[in-house]
Amino acid sequence: MTSAQVGWGVQLAPGVVRIRAPNPSPFTAQGTNTYILGETSPCVIDPGPDHEGHLEAVLAELRGRRPAAILVTHAHRDHSGLAPALAHRTGAPVMAFGDAWAGLRPGSGRLGPEWGADLHFAPDQLLADGERIRLEDRDLIVWHTPGHMGNHLCFDDGAGLFTGDHAMGFATSIVSPPEGDMGDYIRSLERLLTLGQRQLLPGHGEPVADGQARLSELMAHRRTREAQVLLLLKQGPATPVEVAKVLYPNLHSQLGSAAARTVLAHLLLLERTSQVAREGPPGIDTPFRCV
Repeated sequence: MTSAQVGWGVQLAPGVVRIRAPNPSPFTAQGTNTYILGETSPCVIDPGPDHEGHLEAVLAELRGRRPAAILVTHAHRDHSGLAPALAHRTGAPVMAFGDAWAGLRPGSGRLGPEWGADLHFAPDQLLADGERIRLEDRDLIVWHTPGHMGNHLCFDDGAGLFTGDHAMGFATSIVSPPEGDMGDYIRSLERLLTLGQRQLLPGHGEPVADGQARLSELMAHRRTREAQVLLLLKQGPATPVEVAKVLYPNLHSQLGSAAARTVLAHLLLLERTSQVAREGPPGIDTPFRCV
């Protein structure tokens, strides 16, 4: 059995099992990672997409144990979609920062389903930043890490940091307005860096042993992208789509719009700091210019 297998429980560490959902794509790598922590009364982190086969795989790994909690890092359907069915089958409460609108900046704009937002997500219990979740063999500290999505959480057991879509090893995170905000994303990276060394256990891809190095790399990448965006606009007004085509020349065809939306997130942050201005409503086809 290899760690890349789908539908099988793979033990990553004592009391930490990963089950990979069968939803591979350029966005999700081999699929969404669902984690089961603990032995007698475990918790589930990110139940995954609403997929009957994945539900049965998670239940099989639980082996009749009732989870103490179903924890959701954020309300994207590939992470939260299975939560209602898993809660129904196990009786466990679903816990998260809030629904899909929670944590969004005021005036962020309409939140739609086109980028995977789970508009029906309704946790049973709200989690607060800094809250401690007590499990049988460990405590988890809840960190609110908006950026990829306003309600994004990371869960920290002192050795491992379950990072959802905020920090992954195989790729950088998509930051797609209005649910994503680049300023929040960078501040959340900065905050995670203050925690000290952790292994990262992301929502997609493999564990990252040197979490500090990866978080620093992601921070540097975002700063570099910001500088590149500004440099391009100094040559003349451009839309996020036009900027993305220059910055991501060899991108997978399915990721083009996501890249443009991440560029838009950079531009909206630069607009808030009065470095650029836009010539219309915020969108990937709206021209931006330096000021």
